[in-house]
Amino acid sequence: MSAELVPTDVPSVQKASHADRDRVVDVLTAAAGDGRLTAEEQDERVAVALSARTLGELARLTADLPDAVGAAQVEDVVRIEQQGASALRGDGWAVPRRMEIRSEWGDVTLDFTRAVITHDTLGIDLDLRGGTLRLITRPGMVVDTDSLVIEYGRTKVRPAGDPGTPVVLRVEIHGRLSMGRVEVRPPRRLFGRRTATA
Repeated sequence: MSAELVPTDVPSVQKASHADRDRVVDVLTAAAGDGRLTAEEQDERVAVALSARTLGELARLTADLPDAVGAAQVEDVVRIEQQGASALRGDGWAVPRRMEIRSEWGDVTLDFTRAVITHDTLGIDLDLRGGTLRLITRPGMVVDTDSLVIEYGRTKVRPAGDPGTPVVLRVEIHGRLSMGRVEVRPPRRLFGRRTATA
């Protein structure tokens, strides 16, 4: 591994969780996709990340990457406002702490299959009139719609993966759904491959 990696202010003694390791792997994957790491560098760092025992070890793996690749640039709040259109968050998008979605007669798709997850919880404040909010999930995601006020709409939540998988992201959807639907599902399989298309 590169000797240029520098230590950070993260206390080196704090124990790393599975979710911490997974987040760093996601950041390294995004950096390789942007051409910031070679395939060999990515493989080396991912191997170290998967066996890291402390947050300090994990922090050193991304210390030489620009903030745009790491968690520092993840927005706390993302707003989507639209009318009669469609919005998509797909490959490599950084999941914020909170989203505010205002949509009338349009669809919003949030595809988490290759998203960079840097927080353990995402709160979605929803105001959807007509149309669909579609969440494409991956193993380790839990979606809670219990706080959603529904008026002439419906929700359909299908779990992704094995129920025993450790939770990496909890999505809490609250707000109002009127004459629309919320659909939560894993990627569809097509001839043995997974696809996120609706």
